[in-house]
Amino acid sequence: MADVYLHGHHASVLASHGARTAADSAAYLLPHLREGLRVLDVGCGPGTITLDLAEAVGTTGEVIGIENVAGPLAEARRNAAARGDARTRFELADVMALPYAAASFDVVHAHQVLQHLTDPVGALREMARVTRPGGLVAVRDVDYASMVWHPESAGMTRWLEVYRRLARLNHAEPDAGRHLVAWAHAAGLERLAPSASLWTYATAEQCAWWGGVWARRTLHSTFATQAVGRGLLTRDELVEVSEAWRAWSVHPDAWFAMTHAEVLATV
Repeated sequence: MADVYLHGHHASVLASHGARTAADSAAYLLPHLREGLRVLDVGCGPGTITLDLAEAVGTTGEVIGIENVAGPLAEARRNAAARGDARTRFELADVMALPYAAASFDVVHAHQVLQHLTDPVGALREMARVTRPGGLVAVRDVDYASMVWHPESAGMTRWLEVYRRLARLNHAEPDAGRHLVAWAHAAGLERLAPSASLWTYATAEQCAWWGGVWARRTLHSTFATQAVGRGLLTRDELVEVSEAWRAWSVHPDAWFAMTHAEVLATV
């Protein structure tokens, strides 16, 4: 079965992904980067993390970001131009069949990718194939079941239930974080450094942004079309879920956190 990216690439999704940085999304990897390394960023999206990785490997390093659809690559190239980065390349490629020679990268990185794949173990094998001996495969994925918030919200609870069900109907694993070590072992990777970190939204500004992001994505992303298409939510119910996110986002006691698992695998 073909992989389905449940978020899609609507502008509301790219805008939220474009707020990510290597500091908040790849902190576990940054201490291992140095001048001159060659890095492949799988599932680069709008490229903000990719461009941060490029800064970490300096002017003698090389970074390539890949996506399996063209849309996000245009945004990534615009972001690179805005930063004055003419070195980082953004290319169309599939993680299941990478168009690169074996042992051609020092680091192969994927953030929030494996959770969307029908064969995450195969993807890890392919990532390891293009990593040089002694190099690193670095993956980080959220565990959707770890998402917790206050105050309680029936609409947000419904959103999470539907999201996890849709992911599994697509033969993907929304709770990918807890599986990363097992998947790495299944891919033949044994020298692992596992860790975990949180995204937390607790200030009024953070909650307004996070709730607003999901209020828009609930209505406009691929999640919306799939939820309606598979009969899990009606359009009216989507609106109710979106409004629940907005109500939470302005609550004075709002708080939200989610756990991410991380694995650094030495090839």
